[in-house]
Amino acid sequence: MLKIALPNKGRLADEVRSTLADAGLDVRAASERSLTASLGGEFAALFVRAEDIPAFVADGAADAGITGWDLVQESGRELEDLLDLGFGRCRLSVAMLKPPPGAPAPRLEDIPDGARVGTKFGRLAEGYFAKLGRSIKVVHLSGAAEVAPHLGIADVIVDLVSSGSTLRVNGLVEVATIVESSARLVSRPRSVVGEETAKHLSELALALESVVRARGQRYLMANAPREALGAVREILPGIAGPTVIDVTSDAGAMVAVHAVVAQSAVYRTIARLKEAGCSGILVTRIERLTP
Repeated sequence: MLKIALPNKGRLADEVRSTLADAGLDVRAASERSLTASLGGEFAALFVRAEDIPAFVADGAADAGITGWDLVQESGRELEDLLDLGFGRCRLSVAMLKPPPGAPAPRLEDIPDGARVGTKFGRLAEGYFAKLGRSIKVVHLSGAAEVAPHLGIADVIVDLVSSGSTLRVNGLVEVATIVESSARLVSRPRSVVGEETAKHLSELALALESVVRARGQRYLMANAPREALGAVREILPGIAGPTVIDVTSDAGAMVAVHAVVAQSAVYRTIARLKEAGCSGILVTRIERLTP
């Protein structure tokens, strides 16, 4: 049975569980505090801190894991990125204090050698500034990095940013992005995990990818006049064009068309189909989508 290391708490943990459930891998734990759980069939879950997952996977305690790409990069461990799950998106950024009104905007170039950088991502921060040819002093912080410049603890910070609102509220300005991050399914390199394990990991990645692809998509079905098929094909390009099925009861005058459309486009798509003479339009959710 393959072991998958999963975040034990927080928003990332909730989204991971939801995605696994959509892929048919419901977490079955004895209690909410259980450190392990069954995912059904060939997989079992290990619940650990998100920042510890890269080490669990790299050291072989787990066959795969799901955690933030920023944490994988910070760990420095050699892991293979099997799938971008698309949620938990953020960026690791360099931020500086906002200057007084009328003063020039802060720039990355303004950070001098020896600057104190407050962060919990010391490895990534040092590596980034080293590539710029600059040395820094890392001030290790476990949280609330945005207050460090105001307290004189650090000159600049390196921290995770999603919308940027927290930085703005605390009078900070982003000056550079070190790495873009999101939740990833990772494993040790395929060359070292063995053929059977690699096969199961590929199957897991495929199942999760089908869920990721289905997000934001809808399955649309409609009856269309055969003579309007040209217009309908322009309205419903789908993945490889709409599927067209003869409706025998209408002696060939009508056909059924099926297609995948973006959820954001459903409203306008229905209006255009009605204008083209379509009827019986039905839109449903998609649980999985594999092209």
